[in-house]
Amino acid sequence: MKEPIYRWNFQALIAVVLCVVLMPIPPAGAVSSGSATPITIPSELSELWQQLQHSYLYLFHNSPRWHYRSDRINEMQDFLKKARDHCQNSYKDRIHQADSQLKETQQQLRQETGKISDAERHEIHCRIQQLRKTRTEDQVLADHAIPIAYENKNAKLELIEQWPQDVKQIDAEIANGSYIHRRWGDVKDIGFRVIASGQQDDIKVGQQAVQQMKQSGIMPPVVKDPTVVNYVDHIAQTVAAHSDLHVPLHVTVLNSKEINAFSLPGGYLFVERGLLEAADDEAELAGVMGHEIGHVVARHGHKLMERATIAGIFYQAAEVAAMILTGGIMGIGTYYALQYGFYGLGLVLNLKLLGVSREFELQADQLGIQYAWNSGYDPTGFIRFFDKMATHVGYVNGVGWFMDHPPFYTRMVDAMREIMFLPKKPRYIVTTTAFEQMKQALKKVTAKAEENEKNKPSLYGPEQGCATTQPANYKPGEPIEKICPILGVENVKPR
Repeated sequence: MKEPIYRWNFQALIAVVLCVVLMPIPPAGAVSSGSATPITIPSELSELWQQLQHSYLYLFHNSPRWHYRSDRINEMQDFLKKARDHCQNSYKDRIHQADSQLKETQQQLRQETGKISDAERHEIHCRIQQLRKTRTEDQVLADHAIPIAYENKNAKLELIEQWPQDVKQIDAEIANGSYIHRRWGDVKDIGFRVIASGQQDDIKVGQQAVQQMKQSGIMPPVVKDPTVVNYVDHIAQTVAAHSDLHVPLHVTVLNSKEINAFSLPGGYLFVERGLLEAADDEAELAGVMGHEIGHVVARHGHKLMERATIAGIFYQAAEVAAMILTGGIMGIGTYYALQYGFYGLGLVLNLKLLGVSREFELQADQLGIQYAWNSGYDPTGFIRFFDKMATHVGYVNGVGWFMDHPPFYTRMVDAMREIMFLPKKPRYIVTTTAFEQMKQALKKVTAKAEENEKNKPSLYGPEQGCATTQPANYKPGEPIEKICPILGVENVKPR
């Protein structure tokens, strides 16, 4: 297909999977135009700031040659905290301003009932609608986008400070052979080892969970384009064939803008359209699919259900999610939800609510990297995709990637360590002509979805015929400095 270019409670299961942060994210609107007031970085930190703009892989390769004093690192840590707080507070102020204006405008509407014309009432409705959009966007930025952005910068600062010593330790483990005795270090036996016994016991669980999700109306529509569907299935099956998966893999492509993939027990893998759009090459996709297959292999869904006490919060989460989604209003966690209407569901495991260790994500990372490597793919694809999500598009569209996941630094260093421990191959697949064909076919799928969604109802858009709204303060693909400017530094193109 390709030419290388270089007695389970099923309601409980769905409740577990649907422990999500229910946050509608609108695309546009501003209480006051413009971004946060700029903050100026001390000149002595300018060079170090520029280094933080580079990719993780660039830093892995180059930071061992750098030597920054500990006091300079500490100064940058202080500045990052100051910049984060300044940025968050700016948007919290905007939220308070929007709340005040909403209260005043709604009070005006009540007082003027029976006294105003239909045209005046329409204008007030549009104003309220716009304020709601703006407030929600700013809430997402303050609560999620800004913290994620600065957590990412702090992780890169940690890398600059600590990686030179870490890499020496890794080199020593490789030299003395001790790395072979790490957890799941027997990579030459992939497919013949047992990561977690009883995978086959999860098949019925997964089947019934999928069926219940469909019957509940909380499953987004599927992509039907054969070029897209066949390609995704081929890559997933290729990675699965080079993994420790001992049950059949069932792959579904969902027509959702969410940049995410999720797996259910028993070998059920769901890939969302937004993930395919965000990937720049096949190796990135292989890394993500390997990660999700790792969850199935290690039976994390089974373990989540064993540990979870089915408290009211789980049922409540499932009920609210089902209510929102079956109402045909919108998806969850997607930046474009209110711009284009209903885009489906991003399923995000909230491990903090479940009281489950973040170790599950680290395990899936390690297994996923091994499976991509064993399939012949460039194993750094996983790091590149994560970096892109954390640095650019991931602020909002890919919120599922960062909810209660391990600290960025730990995750990236563990991933790079595993890659360094893997036996080197003379040639890795990065992308294929089939990948490019899939991307071309996907454009038509996306265009049709956007056209179909134009007239669908949305949570904050019941009033039709309002004047064109202002552009959003934040757009996917932009660095956080676009909405919270930093003065005193030159823009550096990430590498």
